[in-house]
Amino acid sequence: MASRRRMLLKVIILGDSGVGKTSLMNQYVNKKFSNQYKATIGADFLTKEVQIDDRLFTLQIWDTAGQERFQSLGVAFYRGADCCVLVYDVNVTKSFERLNSWREEFLIQASPSDPENFPFVVLGNKIDVDGGNSRTVSEKKAKAWCASKGNIPYFETSAKEGFNVEAAFEYIFLIQLMLEVLEGNSARQAVNARRYGTSDIAS
Repeated sequence: MASRRRMLLKVIILGDSGVGKTSLMNQYVNKKFSNQYKATIGADFLTKEVQIDDRLFTLQIWDTAGQERFQSLGVAFYRGADCCVLVYDVNVTKSFERLNSWREEFLIQASPSDPENFPFVVLGNKIDVDGGNSRTVSEKKAKAWCASKGNIPYFETSAKEGFNVEAAFEYIFLIQLMLEVLEGNSARQAVNARRYGTSDIAS
């Protein structure tokens, strides 16, 4: 029987303080939610193992503090990331407007080899607050921003209710699997190109 292939995925969660980054992590990994808010100092991470077919993924989720004064600590935490999750509070317009700054900050600090195609996921959190009546950022507006940044996948979540949290994080595995397929196809095409002297041979 073939052994399961293991893969470690490092995921960084970014967003303003109070948008629910730690709560989303805890809801996904531990199925727990706390109403007591405590600011994350520096950075912290949780891990969760998920099996998909013959693959065993270990998701290492890093929670980097949202306060401006801690951003300088982030370089070492950003490096080597496989995906970045950008979080905002649908009830706080400023947290949405800051998404672009967080995205740019990540790309500068992490220095991915292919910044144009680096995988991001955006979460609009706290959709449960006041039954949705205090919402200031529409789903349409958020999706339009994601589309303008290369069609970033978008999920609306409630860390408190557990709504859509698992689906959002598990999409990261799907992204990774799709990337592997694309990389595999590219590798096969490169081999065929060397073998047949053309890059147009189908894999």
